[in-house]
Amino acid sequence: MDRVKYLEKIEETIKNGRFKDTWESLSQYETPAWFRDAKFGIFIHWGVYSVPAFGNEWYPRSMYIKGTREYEHHIKTYGPHSQFGYKDFIPMFRAEKFDANKWAELFAAAGAKYVVPVAEHHDGFQMYKSELSHWNAAEMGPCRDILGELKLACEAKGLNICASSHRVEHWFFMGHGREFDSDIKEPMQVGDFYWPAMPEPNHQDLFSTPAPSDEFLTDWLLRCCEIVDRYHPRLVYFDWWIQHSAVKPYLRKFAAYYYNRAEEWGFKPVINYKHDAFQFGCATVDIERGQFADCKPYYWQTDTACAYNSWGYTEHNHFRDPYALICDFVDIVSKNGNLLLNVGPKSDGTITEEETNILLTIGKWLSVNGEAIYGSRPWRISAEGPTVIPEGQFTDGGKKEFTSNDIRYTTRGGSIYAFVMKYPENEEVALPALADRDASSKPYFHGIIKNVSVLGFDDAKLNWRRDGEALHIKTQGVSSKAPVVFRIEID
Repeated sequence: MDRVKYLEKIEETIKNGRFKDTWESLSQYETPAWFRDAKFGIFIHWGVYSVPAFGNEWYPRSMYIKGTREYEHHIKTYGPHSQFGYKDFIPMFRAEKFDANKWAELFAAAGAKYVVPVAEHHDGFQMYKSELSHWNAAEMGPCRDILGELKLACEAKGLNICASSHRVEHWFFMGHGREFDSDIKEPMQVGDFYWPAMPEPNHQDLFSTPAPSDEFLTDWLLRCCEIVDRYHPRLVYFDWWIQHSAVKPYLRKFAAYYYNRAEEWGFKPVINYKHDAFQFGCATVDIERGQFADCKPYYWQTDTACAYNSWGYTEHNHFRDPYALICDFVDIVSKNGNLLLNVGPKSDGTITEEETNILLTIGKWLSVNGEAIYGSRPWRISAEGPTVIPEGQFTDGGKKEFTSNDIRYTTRGGSIYAFVMKYPENEEVALPALADRDASSKPYFHGIIKNVSVLGFDDAKLNWRRDGEALHIKTQGVSSKAPVVFRIEID
């Protein structure tokens, strides 16, 4: 690839397009309806790090840090770093059982509407065909264009193909390998696998030094634009570190280029970001492994994983309960968000039984209750009940004990949907938000309820009544580990 000409193309597209590389211009962005309607996506962390399958997907960093479990494990299992480095796992990453069509079938059965493969993780190995570096899956390891195959398979199933880039962290990711005798040595130049391997900075300092060089950030911009041009992803997800001051000019250029190219191609794109990397309103907020406690007036997304301990596959992954995940999903949707749920396939390309079961359990629930999820919007009250949802990143490790008084709400068309997070054994439910109250007393519901039904239990008996305290519902024959959904038709 002629890098100079590609940069000229990027600049020309920004010059001639509606979106410029300024926050003022990028603020014209709106989260598209397809994303707000979709509610559920699949994240895929799969790469060379699935070969050692130890610790987590940060193995390529940690294996070069003396004193870590990964460092000791690496020497014990593979030998000294000078003789066997991270690059030496690449020939072992064969993906011999990878079947994009089977993956797409599973994701569709799970009820997902979009799929976000990690195109490049911090390790710098591209899971797609690239003209910018030979260190990619089409030329090494599997010798297959993984992202390209997934694009064809997912789109055939009606799923929106997306992509994520975690490339920006690569500038320091292998830096500790320079501190002792390893395979990370000078000279290194643009396009080399480990390049630039700089010292790791203070990650909380937005102005920390050393900072990524213009040379590295130009390469980052080109790689991101190459993904856009080659695969036309409907969404691009960025991990952290794009919030650093050095990255901002390149980030604005990418966003302007992507938004303009999407307009040319006739679709509405999404960029997911964390922290305050983008000026608010210029892209769509994402929270890693956490949620908001309350409904937000803007649209957002949670990304979390089927496993607590790792995004990628390890031999000791600790998997989450599928019914607890459904509860989190309901809570997120009621508060104006999407769930992006990650799977970490094995190095051979198979998805674990545990993750398959989680996805199919969610899919079975959605096949019954999807009308209350897809295309829904928040109601005037998103939640009621005693359970407090911790707010912020990395809060999903704690167990939530929902009660029968914990209710979540959505609305769609002529109905309000009430999700009972833990269905009571006595089958008696009270919905205070739908009490029969005088409209002058409190701005709750003061309307006409035509009918109440329960989704997925057609043979169950149901009676309901309203008083000044609540809408009271009594059923016979309803039992579920997952949230039970009532359709409340209004006039």
